[in-house]
Amino acid sequence: MNSPRNRRYFGTDGIRGRVGEKPITPEDMLHLGWATGKALASHPGSEVLIGKDTRESGYFMESALESGLSAAGMDVVLTGPLPTPAVAYLTRTSDAAAGIMISASHNPYHDNGVKFFSSDGQKFKDDLELRIEGLLADEIQTVESGVLGKARRHNRAADDYVDYCLEQVGVDLGLSDFKIVLDCAHGAAYEIGPKLMNKLGAELVLAGTLPNGYNINDECGSVHPQHMAELVKKHNADLGIALDGDADRIVLADASGKVIDGDGILFVLGVHGQRNLRAAGGIVGTVMSNLGLELACQERGIAFERSNVGDRYVLEKLYANNWTLGGETSGHIIQLDKSTTGDGLLTAVSVLEVMLSTGRTLGELVSDLQIYPQSMINVPINGSVSAAILLDDETVINAVREVESVLDCNGRVVLRPSGTEPVIRVMVEGVDAVQVETLVEQLTMAVESASANH
Repeated sequence: MNSPRNRRYFGTDGIRGRVGEKPITPEDMLHLGWATGKALASHPGSEVLIGKDTRESGYFMESALESGLSAAGMDVVLTGPLPTPAVAYLTRTSDAAAGIMISASHNPYHDNGVKFFSSDGQKFKDDLELRIEGLLADEIQTVESGVLGKARRHNRAADDYVDYCLEQVGVDLGLSDFKIVLDCAHGAAYEIGPKLMNKLGAELVLAGTLPNGYNINDECGSVHPQHMAELVKKHNADLGIALDGDADRIVLADASGKVIDGDGILFVLGVHGQRNLRAAGGIVGTVMSNLGLELACQERGIAFERSNVGDRYVLEKLYANNWTLGGETSGHIIQLDKSTTGDGLLTAVSVLEVMLSTGRTLGELVSDLQIYPQSMINVPINGSVSAAILLDDETVINAVREVESVLDCNGRVVLRPSGTEPVIRVMVEGVDAVQVETLVEQLTMAVESASANH
């Protein structure tokens, strides 16, 4: 597998960056659209779906990508604001050659990005991404006028996806007795999220449903779940749901306002799946998944394996093991029996299904999960030095060894470069919260020192 670190543009989840800077400029998007169209020329289907979140920059990116694709001879279907998993679903259920989602996910408004889905609703394979990168070095060559691509709007995109979510409900999911706080992060689910929950009959307390182009993920949504959790307590709600900007992540809160991240959600869905023989095999987490989740799975005879961070890598391991459930601590939850990518709304429906079928609250469902204290610091890195060089620095290596020696067998250390931003994530996990904070700061200083010396 080619590492995203060896590429110029593609990271772990498409292309992402600050708006107005390479590669997120109008010129870059035009070229990217054309290169994508050229790379897809040999693939079945002549249409490319384009969805987006609510960032103001989505307008110019949508137009530029559409122009580039048309110049390459590809037709374009525009969905407007739509969750990333909805774009994946509509791509695999149509005759489209690919789907494109314009979003920087959980990042602030001044960032944006492009995610790609193949005709089967999965992320582009490495070879196709590398093919596109190669074409970005070529000049744009427009096809003959008679074969230029056309563009149309998909006016039923949101309704089709809501219908699909409702079809995935395995029981009579009547939520008339439920009060739910739903925080859509002023993002792509600001209309579709309330529409789905209203159709299920829930009483809603809404937050993050007034996008203005600049407030996406701003002190709300899954990046800042405490806002949602406070609303749960204030309104005596049964459940809190916080999505991120493109609704492929979810974080929950129980009736007490306790925040439940992706590890807790995997525990709920995994244990329930094992009990009811619905989930095949085990659970895939990542190197960042809490040790408590791994130990809880072991205690219950549920197989647990870790992948690299990134839902594409979770997906790869799920397919390799022929399992159905996996995800990340951040709230990317994949249920292969329902979707090909992380899906916040489908995950919410699945958790509600567990609550109704067991008659237990979310707090009761996660009560047996012991989460180990974990601390993570994002260390910015100088663009002139690669993360790989810093991680191989003797100062950093020795610091990691020292911390691991202190933890012995009662914790973990993870240092990894982010696939979405120029930082190294430094994580320490252990039994003692105070010790964990001390050790993560110790490692952070080592990384900063190595960065300053390069």
